[in-house]
Amino acid sequence: MRVVVQRVKRASVSTGGEICSAIGKGLLVLLGIEEADTTEDALWLASKIVNLRVFDDENGVMNMAVKEAGGGIIIVSQFTLHASTKKGNRPSYIRAARPEKAIPLYEKFISATGELLGDAPGTGVFGAMMEIDLVNDGPVTIIIDSRNRE
Repeated sequence: MRVVVQRVKRASVSTGGEICSAIGKGLLVLLGIEEADTTEDALWLASKIVNLRVFDDENGVMNMAVKEAGGGIIIVSQFTLHASTKKGNRPSYIRAARPEKAIPLYEKFISATGELLGDAPGTGVFGAMMEIDLVNDGPVTIIIDSRNRE
């Protein structure tokens, strides 16, 4: 699993002109799932994100996790995070998981994140064309891949 985590002042995700989820301060998580991913990847990554210390403490040091900072999380599926651009100019998505594999892992990641956060994260709609509106805070943008955890 690969994620792009953005610390935001606010974010929302819409589909078909309707807002699916919105948060104030928090994290926008773009989640890509590949065929080789497992439930272990989902659980590890959920814990890593919920405990990621990217919010300023009283001394202005990034030392607080999203829950401590009183923030929310929005999770958006994004298979294009596994694009291969080795050959030519047209990305290949051969490593991205098919929906029958990706949807259960996406749902597991959402539920694990919610349990750790103590609140259900917002989401987009899996497989839908979505619009994301955000104000990046910092900017703080971090890429995490579960393949690099060891």
